[in-house]
Amino acid sequence: MPRDSMTSLIEKIARKANVTFKNCGSSANGSNEVFLENQGELRNLLTEIRAADLKITPRKIKSSSKSQSHSPPVTYMHICETTVFSMGVFLLKPGASIPLHDHPGMNGMLKVLYGKVRIGCFDKLDNPPGAESEIQFNPPLLPNQKESLRCSIHRSIGEYTEESGPCILTPLKDNIHQIDAIEGPAAFLDILAPPYDPDDGRDCHYYKVLQTVSGNADKNAGQQEQEETWLLKIPQPDDFWCGAEPYPGPVVSF
Repeated sequence: MPRDSMTSLIEKIARKANVTFKNCGSSANGSNEVFLENQGELRNLLTEIRAADLKITPRKIKSSSKSQSHSPPVTYMHICETTVFSMGVFLLKPGASIPLHDHPGMNGMLKVLYGKVRIGCFDKLDNPPGAESEIQFNPPLLPNQKESLRCSIHRSIGEYTEESGPCILTPLKDNIHQIDAIEGPAAFLDILAPPYDPDDGRDCHYYKVLQTVSGNADKNAGQQEQEETWLLKIPQPDDFWCGAEPYPGPVVSF
């Protein structure tokens, strides 16, 4: 039997991700025809993937207990990582959120395996010179917080299930985003290219949406699209942490 006929779908996805992002890195902003062609093929493969292909079953909702309340809201299953990309599965408990965060200089593709998630996305804008000094925030900012302000646009919000195509993130579009599990537990396959690397300027940052006295940014995430607002870089929220579990699916090799 030909080798490719024996290759699992997740291994085909890994190989295509490696080809797609190998020579473009953080410059892949949708302008390169070869990149777009490879990305389209990768998108098609991701659309086919299901939880069963990775030997993952939807988590049952357990009754509340002390052990449950102290378990992580989000768990990560690592599949593989190279210098080109990383790939793994995130498992979210019912009502869990991956807070508003970014992937600096990175591309991302996210495919829901089970459940339903809501993804709200922001784009960074250039801070207008002196703009933060003309805006009144509620509550008022501390002097040392002004350097952590980011002007942005709330670009989109959408709900995704296993029947949906992948959510695409680029270095410039939808790069800051929040992921919420709704209507029960959820899981999604996640590809990041290149992987996080704090030594190379690719570290995860968390943000919160600020309210202004004028009300320009006091809408809840998702109520209004294409809304210019201000984000404040913050430490990782205390109520969010990520546990780890072994990946049970097919081995990925190159």
